[in-house]
Amino acid sequence: MSEQVKEIAARVKVLREIEDISAETLAEELGFNIDEYLDWEEGKKDFPLGSLVEIANRFKVDLAELVSGNSAKLKTYSLSRAGKAPEVRRRTAYTYWNLAYTFSHKKAEPFLVEADPENESKPLSLSTHPGQEFDYVLEGRLLISVGGREMELEAGDSIYYDSGEPHGMKALGGKPARFLAIIL
Repeated sequence: MSEQVKEIAARVKVLREIEDISAETLAEELGFNIDEYLDWEEGKKDFPLGSLVEIANRFKVDLAELVSGNSAKLKTYSLSRAGKAPEVRRRTAYTYWNLAYTFSHKKAEPFLVEADPENESKPLSLSTHPGQEFDYVLEGRLLISVGGREMELEAGDSIYYDSGEPHGMKALGGKPARFLAIIL
């Protein structure tokens, strides 16, 4: 695994140890499979972004701090200029840009996401995380699966769903799909 994955895993473990709770207790509390959680915390597998949001919320730290090790400081507003938001690589099929990385104590996590068209022939990779999610397609075509139902979305389409349901998406038509994802 990459050095960044190992650093995130170490920060999560430290937060857990500071509160003196076991990995099993945290996994149960957040609804994670314990074996999968242990793989994440040991840096064997990358944390899904939604799971990192839940962990950050649980420990009352900003997602940006958990991912980068740097504290968010702004409390009035956070401005992201076009092309300047930090890139967050979580999975090979997607590139995320954190659109409010400098705002402290957010109630939602907004991301610009690009789904890679090279994964069109591969099966959908599904994930779950507690909470809700809103996705708005900006360009391209996107296949999304939520709770076993597959739908095609085009630019201007949106979907709001319970992210505790297995969900995943991929670009269609051989071109990248860009969408706003807001995780609540």
